[in-house]
Amino acid sequence: MTERKPLADPRQVAAYLGVAEKTLRQWRYLKTGPKFTKVGGRIRYRWSDVEKYLDGDRGAKVA
Repeated sequence: MTERKPLADPRQVAAYLGVAEKTLRQWRYLKTGPKFTKVGGRIRYRWSDVEKYLDGDRGAKVA
């Protein structure tokens, strides 16, 4: 069984990408940032989706 990485919150992803949390909010609205999901009404990111975004697979979708 593959070990799962914990989900990241917007603060963690913003810090990792070197952008403001406000920028992530804009990207979600414009559907241009990394994929995200909502868990219990909160925005969360899979680290694999953040890495895909960095590798050029840009396009956000709500799971």
